[in-house]
Order: sequence, then structure tokens, then C-alpha cells
Amino acid sequence: MSDPLSMTFAALADPTRRAILARLSEGDATVNEIAAPFAMSLPAVSKHLKVLEAAGLITRSRTAQWRPCHLETGPLKEANGWIAHYRRFWDQSFDRLDDYVRQLQTGEPDKKS
Repeated sequence: MSDPLSMTFAALADPTRRAILARLSEGDATVNEIAAPFAMSLPAVSKHLKVLEAAGLITRSRTAQWRPCHLETGPLKEANGWIAHYRRFWDQSFDRLDDYVRQLQTGEPDKKS
């Protein structure tokens, strides 16, 4: 899967990875800090981090012996842009439905025709 948007959504599909991103939205953290609230091994957390890193959602730097993880917002912005397009579509559809229901309730003809 080489499409960045697909990789973002695939990474976001897992609740553990979403929780990791939520933690990183508060600031950089080490693997041990990220792993603390989860009932899983460090290697399991590292696998989740690798998926997030491959999707471009996080980066890991090297500071002495530490490798803090950092949230990268670019892919999330792209996903939000894609979703926003469909949000506008649904908002417009619901507005038309509201107009139709209002018309049915009041018995008034459609003013737009």
C-alpha cells in the first residue's frame, strides 16, 4: 500500500494507534512513556509505532540514548481534507432533507421550484 491517504486510514483503523496519537498530541514521548497505559509488551507497542511511522504520522528522533516519538500532523490534515469534501456533501444532503421535511410538515410547496 503506497498511497499515503490509504496508509493514514489503515494506521488510524486501530484503536491502540489512535490512543498513541492522542498521547503524542500532548507532546513528544519515549516508547516506555507511550507503552505505560497499555497492557501489552514493548515489542507490541513498537510494532504499532512502526505502522504509524510508515504512514508518516510520527517521527522518531535520537537524543542520546532516547528515541522520542513526535506527532506529524501533515497526514492528518490530508485525511481531514478528504473527509471535509464528503462532510460538505452530507451537510448539503441533510439541508435538502430538512427543507423537504419542513415542506411536508407545513404543506407549503417548494419555494425553489
